[in-house]
Amino acid sequence: MTRIRFVQASGAEAEIDAADGTSVMRAAMDGGVPGVLAECGGSMTCATCHVYLDDDGIARAGSASEEEEAMLEMAVEPGPNSRLSCQIIVSSELEGLVVHVPERQY
Repeated sequence: MTRIRFVQASGAEAEIDAADGTSVMRAAMDGGVPGVLAECGGSMTCATCHVYLDDDGIARAGSASEEEEAMLEMAVEPGPNSRLSCQIIVSSELEGLVVHVPERQY
């Protein structure tokens, strides 16, 4: 299990133990994290699991693929540190990852 910290736009935080090999989106859904809607269930056909990572998170999780970048254009207020949480696979290298949930998804 890998510990991930989700931070809401309000500043509220939740720490979730996520199973390695699952997505950050699945960890958020299983942990009841508000704001990660995941309407497409992780098939990368929407941007409702959009999150922001800090620079350390981007360095550890890697950058978005071309396909993910295209889908992020549909997100509300995407930024240089935006990712789709369905595309970030949990592993021990992500221990302590901080994920910032946008104020709104659409």
